[in-house]
Amino acid sequence: MALYHEVHGEGRPGAPSVLLSSGLGGSAGFWKPQIPALVEAGWRVVAYDQRGTGRSPGELPAGYRIDHMAQDVAEVMDATGTECCHLVGHALGGLVGLQLALDAPARVVSLVLVNAWSRPNPHSARCFDARLALLGACGPRAYVEAQPIFLYPADWAAAHADEVQAEVDHAFAHFPPEATMRARIAALRAFDVDARLGEIAAPTLVACAQDDVLVPWTMSLRLAERLPQATFDRSAHGGHAHSATDAARFNATLLGFLARQS
Repeated sequence: MALYHEVHGEGRPGAPSVLLSSGLGGSAGFWKPQIPALVEAGWRVVAYDQRGTGRSPGELPAGYRIDHMAQDVAEVMDATGTECCHLVGHALGGLVGLQLALDAPARVVSLVLVNAWSRPNPHSARCFDARLALLGACGPRAYVEAQPIFLYPADWAAAHADEVQAEVDHAFAHFPPEATMRARIAALRAFDVDARLGEIAAPTLVACAQDDVLVPWTMSLRLAERLPQATFDRSAHGGHAHSATDAARFNATLLGFLARQS
């Protein structure tokens, strides 16, 4: 089944496109703060809804892994005539970028990894255990009501309470089947390419927020220290979704990195 995808902007003739891969939510809508800035800067942008989420419904294959998600990106690239790309991935989307860079290095010109990781860690595992327990015991509404705790700094969430609640309500209305969510979480928890990071030659921006309560910023530091061509950018504040909570700073960093790859 073809995945839902969007193409924004015409881009520079002959220049690689920017492909956006979101985190666990899986929606192209996560990148709303970035798409206009990228298009204004002259980039062609491809965004998509990941398999089993949003506008790409359907069952997941047995033994679902990040490898499958990377294959889906390759299919989206084929469907949009995108030979190669600058891949920007948030959290799970960053894992997809790492996998695609290993599986099909010619298709990844550069990587931007936002609050991503290369191997499991006990703190994130504890967070996912708690979220899955909440889903099992109380259902999707309780799961999505708790989601902002893991995404946003407390002060930002309090100051944007109406916006956060609207996101929660939207997430509940479009919540995937529980089996799909569990399979997606199992895939990201099983991901481990730590020993292969040295194989990834693509220039990489590793961006993180020090106050991310879901993924310790030290996981990004590990990526930056082990990827051969990494640039490390650490924000003091912004949480797991700092590309949304501090979009102006993130966009400036992103556009600066992409400009240097041209």
